[in-house]
Amino acid sequence: MFSQDSILAVLKTIKYPGYSRDIVSFGIVKDIQIEGNAVGVMIELTTPNQDLGNQIADAVRLALRDRIEGLADAHVQVRVPTPQQAAASVPGAASRNKIPGLNRIVAIASGKGGVGKSTCSVNLACALRHLGATVGLLDCDIYGPSIPLMMGLNERPTVNAEEKLVPPVAHGVKLMSMGFLIQDDQPVIWRGPMIQKTIQQFVHQVDWGTLDYLLVDLPPGTGDAQLSLCQTVPLDGGVIVTTPQEASLGVVRKGVAMFEKVNVPILGMVENMSYFIAPDGSRVEIFGHGGGRAEAARKGIPFLGEIPLFTEIRVGGDRGVPAVVENPASAPAAAFLEIARQLQARFP
Repeated sequence: MFSQDSILAVLKTIKYPGYSRDIVSFGIVKDIQIEGNAVGVMIELTTPNQDLGNQIADAVRLALRDRIEGLADAHVQVRVPTPQQAAASVPGAASRNKIPGLNRIVAIASGKGGVGKSTCSVNLACALRHLGATVGLLDCDIYGPSIPLMMGLNERPTVNAEEKLVPPVAHGVKLMSMGFLIQDDQPVIWRGPMIQKTIQQFVHQVDWGTLDYLLVDLPPGTGDAQLSLCQTVPLDGGVIVTTPQEASLGVVRKGVAMFEKVNVPILGMVENMSYFIAPDGSRVEIFGHGGGRAEAARKGIPFLGEIPLFTEIRVGGDRGVPAVVENPASAPAAAFLEIARQLQARFP
């Protein structure tokens, strides 16, 4: 007859998706019940990712049925927190109360530079605005701000009677960036504490008003800016931008792990530069194809969509008129609008 110890031994062989550690050492196995020749296992996740929960549950059922002799039934229950519950479970979250007026705060991140994260940020912001949402876009790349150029705006914010910065508006989106506060080509040479203080001011000392979405364009990597944001703001989720090739996917995994470590729900992954349509109509997969979708499936993360290489996207970014704004009926705009709809669907 099997026992709790034998069940636990099997569970210790099941890896948490994307990690070398098992689900028992992760602390998500909360209860084991044995009734006759049936077993019940309770799994409790800290991230609101139902797909991840389903993946773990399937692995548990399969392992128990294969390795426990005499087992007639394996029932696995998975508890998944809401995004708000997940954010509240982060150490110090009680002091990071929801910011009045900012209904949903979503970070756009990548593991490395050059994947088009800022391009995705401006077009997703404009796509959400096109779909009727009120939107703000915060540029947290303090060292290399690019949002002012891509949104076609270069004006210094004003200060209101409450001594808060009033964010300039471009294409219906409220904006804030270090690029508005420094002169052209002036470098920002700051250490970590200054980065953290600036991000705190951009969140709390800016008059954002009431927004359905505040998108936050993070710099690449997992450094001071990312950690400062996670510690300062109760994020409702993060979106990971990658390109198809392994060089990008390898470091994207670090970004995924960072969000998971601070209990920020991962809303989905976007594959940028997915393919190119040549003038003769042929499809060219310059960086490979499908790597983002495969990595999302491997990690148990929703795949929000793929964005092909369109010249219009690059031209729009250089001109300060994002493709979604230039021609909402175009193929480039359609790609971003579909991802924006997928993102909206992540918030019931």
